[in-house]
Amino acid sequence: MQLPGRILTLTSVLLLAVSTSLAANWPAWRGPAQDQSTPETHFPIHWSAKEGSIWKVALPAPGNSSPVVWENRVFITQATDEGRRRSLMCFDRADGKLLWQTGLDYALPESHHDANPHCAASPVTDGERVIASFGSAGVLACDMAGHQLWRTDLGPQKHDWGQGSSPTLFGDLCIVYHGPGPGSTLYALDKKTGKKQWQTPLPEVQPPERYDGFAGKSGGQIGTFGTPLVIHAEDRDQIILPVVNRLRAFSVKNGAELWSCAGMNPLVYSSPTYGEGELVAFGGFFGSAIFIKPSGDGDITARRLYYEQRTKRHRIGSPVIYQGHVYFCNTVGVAECVELATGRTVWEERLPATASAGEIWGSMVRAGDLLYVVNQSGDTFVVKASPKFELIATNPVGELSNSTPALSQGQVFLRTHQSLWCFGQPPLNR
Repeated sequence: MQLPGRILTLTSVLLLAVSTSLAANWPAWRGPAQDQSTPETHFPIHWSAKEGSIWKVALPAPGNSSPVVWENRVFITQATDEGRRRSLMCFDRADGKLLWQTGLDYALPESHHDANPHCAASPVTDGERVIASFGSAGVLACDMAGHQLWRTDLGPQKHDWGQGSSPTLFGDLCIVYHGPGPGSTLYALDKKTGKKQWQTPLPEVQPPERYDGFAGKSGGQIGTFGTPLVIHAEDRDQIILPVVNRLRAFSVKNGAELWSCAGMNPLVYSSPTYGEGELVAFGGFFGSAIFIKPSGDGDITARRLYYEQRTKRHRIGSPVIYQGHVYFCNTVGVAECVELATGRTVWEERLPATASAGEIWGSMVRAGDLLYVVNQSGDTFVVKASPKFELIATNPVGELSNSTPALSQGQVFLRTHQSLWCFGQPPLNR
């Protein structure tokens, strides 16, 4: 039976409206819900450097920060002039054209790891402003046209390996962890003015004995590179941050500590994830793993659901929680799936690199039951989020990447040390 033309037209309009309503921005490196997932489910699965890209633009210098996307704009942070210039760059998502670039200058020497260039922190946006944390150069906010709105100086940030914690938006606040290093502090800034609303010092203390990757050695690096996570649990808004030796929760209202849990190792790269009622946090450099419900007050160490003092592999990327399982990658290029309830390993599989660099620094992101993650050879792996391991695709571009992909309106955005890429189809609303 053939439907009348008017019904076909109405059906097409409805399908387009549903598809458009499901389209989502990617306003922070962890996505719209801060859990590295998107409500969208249709993204490209196969591509390469020669096929499947909408555009590719060259970047002026290497960088580890990840892209964020709002409607027709794509933002990244970028260091140039050996870190003395720290910029926000805005690109048109339709063709990759650079729309504007603005930033701050910082002439004083500032340490960083050779593999962690300045501007490692990713920007965040709410569609009215985009905000970036530039370490010692301060926090900068711009409107969507690139006009600088405010700059807040939080003082010097000093650590041998630099910084990597990205700002987080919640309501009218911009939450910034200014660290690691001496003077490490958690700040809440007014997102409209940059004015400090409260600040909580987070002093770092070297433990008397190391049980992580520095076990048996004197001293060793300490500090957290994690991004603050804001959740609503137990009828209250909580800021979750793993710091030296503890996983801690703070009040959004005033920065007061709500609870803490012992067991984090003194060096943390990964950011915590909240899902299905539980928090999952990993330490860095063969550090700890903690699964816990974010409830109670004071010291809630006894409430840990799962705890591993020293993991067998080194982790930088953050985990994804999905249907009772936790998915993540180790830096050696091995993906893992563990049970959320017990921490029991369900599978662990090496993701085969197409070139010599198989390490993974970025985090997995999820669309439906598919996980996307990138290694240092520039291979984007598509893996089934399932208790049974299945590698769906390996998509090489041949450029080093330490970033996390951004998923928005059926497109995948990838930042490498050389380029910014867009894969997929043109968005429906263009």
